[in-house]
Amino acid sequence: MVKGQMSKIYGHERGIIAGVDEVGLGPLAGPVVACAVILDPDLPIQGLRDSKATTEKSRRELSILIRLHALSWCIGRASVAEVDEFNVLQASHLAMCRAVAGLSIVPNKVLVDGNKVPDFPMAAEAIIKGDRIVGQISAASILAKVERDAELVRLALTYPGYGFEHHKGYPTKKHMSALSELGPCPEHRRSFAPVRRALERVTCS
Repeated sequence: MVKGQMSKIYGHERGIIAGVDEVGLGPLAGPVVACAVILDPDLPIQGLRDSKATTEKSRRELSILIRLHALSWCIGRASVAEVDEFNVLQASHLAMCRAVAGLSIVPNKVLVDGNKVPDFPMAAEAIIKGDRIVGQISAASILAKVERDAELVRLALTYPGYGFEHHKGYPTKKHMSALSELGPCPEHRRSFAPVRRALERVTCS
């Protein structure tokens, strides 16, 4: 396969296939957001690839096309409270299951980016680097990324000073500095060590 080339979208010959991906495992704040997408094999979308390999402008443009032309798509979330209660991996599985459950069409099979499969009620397969080679997973990756980024921009309006609109909750130098100066906000993940340490400093001061 040529580098950067997307594989054929799984279509009718294998039944109805949904692609699933999530974003938000690494950030210190905000929810985990997942998306499930069933693409229409008869309406191919050009330019699908891993959301991390596209520009913000391209992701927004592709997200519009995916929402318009996909047979079905759904966003699923796991809250900060669920991340802290279950751990971030289990929370991501919860978000992915919610995304699949919300599809208006029940797929015959689900293709998941990565090496672990959540407990879906239908056949599923994990594909390592699937967001690079499977159209459905790439589309799910793009929608999830655009949705979560937008949520963090809105979060920045509620909790100014942390720079959520820029780093989207990831542990950048600016975020770590703000966390140290301001302490955690309600949308910070208490189960993550940097947040826990910052909370302890505020409690002890």
